[in-house]
Amino acid sequence: MEVLMSNWSNVVQSLPEKYIIPPAKRPGKLVFPVVNDVPVIDLETGEGHGRGDIIQQILHACQEFGFFQVINHGIPVSLMDDTMNVLKEFFGMSPEYKANFYSTDINSKCRIYSSTMSYDSEEVHYWRDNFTHHCHPLEDQLQLWPEKPTRYREVVGAYSVEVRKLLLRMLDLIGEGLALKLGYFDSELSKIQLLSVNYHIPCPNPSLTLGMPEHCDPNLISMLQQCSVPGLQVISNGKFTSPIHRVITHPKEARTTMGTFLIPSHDMLIQPPDTDCAGDDAPLYRGFTYQEFFTTFIKNSCDADTALEYFKNKLNI
Repeated sequence: MEVLMSNWSNVVQSLPEKYIIPPAKRPGKLVFPVVNDVPVIDLETGEGHGRGDIIQQILHACQEFGFFQVINHGIPVSLMDDTMNVLKEFFGMSPEYKANFYSTDINSKCRIYSSTMSYDSEEVHYWRDNFTHHCHPLEDQLQLWPEKPTRYREVVGAYSVEVRKLLLRMLDLIGEGLALKLGYFDSELSKIQLLSVNYHIPCPNPSLTLGMPEHCDPNLISMLQQCSVPGLQVISNGKFTSPIHRVITHPKEARTTMGTFLIPSHDMLIQPPDTDCAGDDAPLYRGFTYQEFFTTFIKNSCDADTALEYFKNKLNI
């Protein structure tokens, strides 16, 4: 069977056996609770006298939920729509053209692949294609991006710049709430910017498979367009939570989501900052490089909590 799902017909009559996940991990027909009180951050009210209130709202959301929705963020709706459309066009390109970007190398700076990072060795496949590429600095990455659709580089480039501005703005607000200096996160902590696009064709039996398994994002900050659920992971002595999330499939509609991730450079030393953001508590974690963390994260089936346990300071008794 063709590896890339976007090369299949959108009308799949039955679920291939390799995509049927173990019973304990299936979504089944259970009705999962819907969170109706997702924090909404209105950046239009975040200047002047309202800045302190917005910061407290963001900190509360990071501590209690690990995600929030942002409105009045300043990115033009037309640009968001154009980017989504041009990415859908890319997934609809010919198999021969997309084959130029197919890779199983996780270090590739522009690649399309299917299911998870280890398609050939995984026991079960997930119902998705993924297209990922680096975005920053833009001038160093553009030549690696697709030339087709013809507006890809122009539109996605403009979107990448605007999203980075927004994410750094959010990090400045978070940093201010943690008593960090302005621009603390605009450094090696956010050096790498990835655009990660998931594409899911209609699934004949959503109860037996998943678009993505349960996981946490191993990044500094993540933003999802369409789902509006950013996942945040900041090493802040355990103050913030990174939400576990997964992707279910739809029986009739194709689904495309765009995620933007800011990621530390691989040799960046990550540790609680030397401020009182940790209160009177001693640091819970020893310093470690992002490469050390990511390697541990992958070895532990993308379980962030288990990976972080490895770096916890042990009490001497």
